Amino acid sequence: MAKWIMVVDDDTANLKVAGSILSKNNMRVTALKSGKALINYISENGAPDLILLDIMMPEMDGFETLEKLRELEKEKELNETPVIFLTADEKSGTETKGFEVGVSDFVRKPFNPDVLLRRIDNVISMQSEMKSLKSEATLDKLTGFLNKAATSTALSKMCVEKSGCLMMIDLDSFKLVNDIYGHEMGDKVLISFANIIRETVPQGSKYGRIGGDEFVSFCRGVEDEETVEDITRQLNEKLLKSAKEMMGEDMNIPLGTSVGAIMVPKHGNDYNSLLKLADKCLYIVKKNGKHGCSVYSSDLFDTEDESDVQDINTLSEIMGERNIPNVAMQLDMEAFSYVFRYTTRYFLRNNINSCKVLFTLEQAEGADAECYKNCCDEFGNHIRESLRKSDLLTRSRYNQYYILLTDIREEFVTRVINNVIDDWNESYNSLSETNLDKSAVVINYDFKFVRNDNGISPVNATADVALVEATEPDRTFIANVLSKFGITVHSFDNCAAFFDYARSVEKVPELILLDFNMPDMNGFDVLEKLKEVGDDISRVPVVLLSDGLSDEVEVKALSKGVMDFIKKPYKEEVLKARVNHVLELTSLRKRYRRPKSLEDEE
Repeated sequence: MAKWIMVVDDDTANLKVAGSILSKNNMRVTALKSGKALINYISENGAPDLILLDIMMPEMDGFETLEKLRELEKEKELNETPVIFLTADEKSGTETKGFEVGVSDFVRKPFNPDVLLRRIDNVISMQSEMKSLKSEATLDKLTGFLNKAATSTALSKMCVEKSGCLMMIDLDSFKLVNDIYGHEMGDKVLISFANIIRETVPQGSKYGRIGGDEFVSFCRGVEDEETVEDITRQLNEKLLKSAKEMMGEDMNIPLGTSVGAIMVPKHGNDYNSLLKLADKCLYIVKKNGKHGCSVYSSDLFDTEDESDVQDINTLSEIMGERNIPNVAMQLDMEAFSYVFRYTTRYFLRNNINSCKVLFTLEQAEGADAECYKNCCDEFGNHIRESLRKSDLLTRSRYNQYYILLTDIREEFVTRVINNVIDDWNESYNSLSETNLDKSAVVINYDFKFVRNDNGISPVNATADVALVEATEPDRTFIANVLSKFGITVHSFDNCAAFFDYARSVEKVPELILLDFNMPDMNGFDVLEKLKEVGDDISRVPVVLLSDGLSDEVEVKALSKGVMDFIKKPYKEEVLKARVNHVLELTSLRKRYRRPKSLEDEE
């Protein structure tokens, strides 16, 4: 199918040139002369595969048009359309702002046909890959419904933004289908039932499969018990009819469906809490004959004495900080991971810096093993007492403590760490008669400062970047800029040293910054040799650094998989924006390729 491209430019000549280039390469082209025309067209006709959007237009420029487009997509629940900005502006601030608002790429005017086509192909290919990976990560392969994790995300949003009914839907006696007719028939029944749910619930609803024969749906606009009963009746009738068509009229399994339902937002809008109540309602149906529904009401499970009701002050006192000690908060690994993810998002949203510290305790040569273990235990208590009560820590291994220092300035980090170590040494100098002789342990540490006031995503703030740059001042400049944002830079002044690193490194970098004109090897040679080194390093995205490349070289580089280009002399804001942009795409790829067991770690 031909790719559908919209070109938006107030200059008729540019529209004709772009339209001619794209049409000759078998693309469907829609040409529009203003941002307003784009918004109106998409509202009525749907979105294309990609939009080429001029930045400098009267009435509504490219940035405002992109903002209006994203609002429209959100309103109509459309996927975001990739946008490439068209510009003759060489100002670095334009690029920085563009990446901040989510543009996919830039194409300079006047157009070079090969560059334009290659950049369009790269963006659409990336979008297609992301869509495919996202589909694999979020959809149940058998039914095409959202899987359990994706259901929670999508329906949580629906419960907050929409009114309707959350329904737990469970098949009755489904196990007998597998036992009597086999699992292949069982799969056919599940697929058929998924289609029945799709055609029965109101338009605009969402649904997911959260277990073997367990489904959940947010039925948009359903606000009364009669409608729930009607949906349940239809589900049962259609399921029985479909089952008999597949297994024969003599099929006598009491196959049906039970539904537990709760109205939203009447009884709240927290998905997990609502789901538990809907599940309780489902249990009532299962216990009382099946093939029916139960709708939650406030008195349905009200078995507690009215005198047990607590007011807001009582509950606040129970959960509040009454005599909390003035020490850091220590949590087990599971609890720490939840708090860590929440605080990371909070810090980003509120521009708060933080620092991650890992203390590792090694047994000193000749030290008593029991003394060493006791010191490892006591060191955790020492950390708690040394840090603020707003700091967090967990014991990741018996000899390791992982710490999150909250709301801290970069220049204070080493001072805090040194104070912890110095106080430990001073405190236990006189305790050699116990099992806490400080000489039993050697304290090592590592830390990463996370700056959240600079536009670098916290996902990228711990990235490793390999820098291959011949010029020492340029290496220093790039390393200084990126390290300020918490990115670790591994610098190389020649390709031989870089390939020694590439062959031996255990953790491959997230990005390679490559000077195209290295003295011992040009950029294309490096790209070819990377393929020989190994699969992991060959898949790392590459950004080329150069004084300026010809259109022919740029097209060839793009065809070989180069992600982006950064021109010399380097400008801090451009360097930061383009590195961040590529790392964001890389992190998305990793997220959707991540095994299910690790989904929650994102």
